[in-house]
Amino acid sequence: MDLDAFAAVHSPDWKRLDELIARRRLSGAEADELLQLYQRASTHLSVIRSVAPEGALSAALSMRLSRARTRFTGARSNFFEDLAGFFVYSLPAAFYRVRILTVVIGALFVLVSALTAYWVVNTPGVLAAMGTDAELRRYVESDFAAYYSENPAASFAGMVWTNNAWIALQAVAFGVTGIWVPYILYQNAIGVGTAAGTMASFGELDTFFTYILPHGLMELTAIFIAAAAGLQIFWALVAPGPRPRVAALAQEGRSLMTVALGLVVVLFISGLVEGFVTPSGLPAWLRITIGALVLAAYWAYTLILGKRAYEAGFRGDLLARDAGEAVVRSA
Repeated sequence: MDLDAFAAVHSPDWKRLDELIARRRLSGAEADELLQLYQRASTHLSVIRSVAPEGALSAALSMRLSRARTRFTGARSNFFEDLAGFFVYSLPAAFYRVRILTVVIGALFVLVSALTAYWVVNTPGVLAAMGTDAELRRYVESDFAAYYSENPAASFAGMVWTNNAWIALQAVAFGVTGIWVPYILYQNAIGVGTAAGTMASFGELDTFFTYILPHGLMELTAIFIAAAAGLQIFWALVAPGPRPRVAALAQEGRSLMTVALGLVVVLFISGLVEGFVTPSGLPAWLRITIGALVLAAYWAYTLILGKRAYEAGFRGDLLARDAGEAVVRSA
């Protein structure tokens, strides 16, 4: 068989197939035509392969059929569409779901920190047990502030970001134990309270807040969010409701790991503030204002965009095509 003659005879069909593949929308008649041309071209490919299976014409027609098959079976959304969907729907909905628990955890954290600071300031012997007077004064007068500027801003921001992102990921992933989250929150609250109490004992509480608040407002909130997500996964295990326990745990795990991924971005921003704003020479009020604006932006994102996404039915879970089938428990 003369392949050149065969191609010349059938090339109008192949060109028409290309035209239909390239169109953004197809009418009903065009969709039918696309299917007919696909079937016809498949027959042509079989004929060509019987003569020259490895030829250039065979490869080109095979590629054309592959594009046509994708066109009428439907293609997955591209990366940028998925990314936009994540930040516009999935992530804000997941943040919105844990908003109340985030606030409760934050309030308890502040309470424990404040009580710890009060205990350090007002209990004789506590400061002495922490170090000598010279050591404590060095911490208050130089070491506390120097921590934020002893390394280059960019490398310090990167170090803070990776460390905090790792803590947040652990809080979400190990929250199912029901133990890990309370433990790390308590340890961090005691640490913050002890630092505040030490600074207050030497009359430097204003210095403490000047260096903690610019980045700490968002950084600590991010940890509260991760803790809330972890505890909600734990609660799905304890009280799955009408869902099978394994299905409930899987659904909550998928949905709330979205929080961990989103917090990578949130903590990156917080790390930039800690690396470049906290140790900067800007006035204290301006540094704190920048931190407050970052926190306000997060809550606006959660309460406005998150509420809309939640009311539209999004929960932060994967799409049904990715999540798979679920077993529903009968009543």
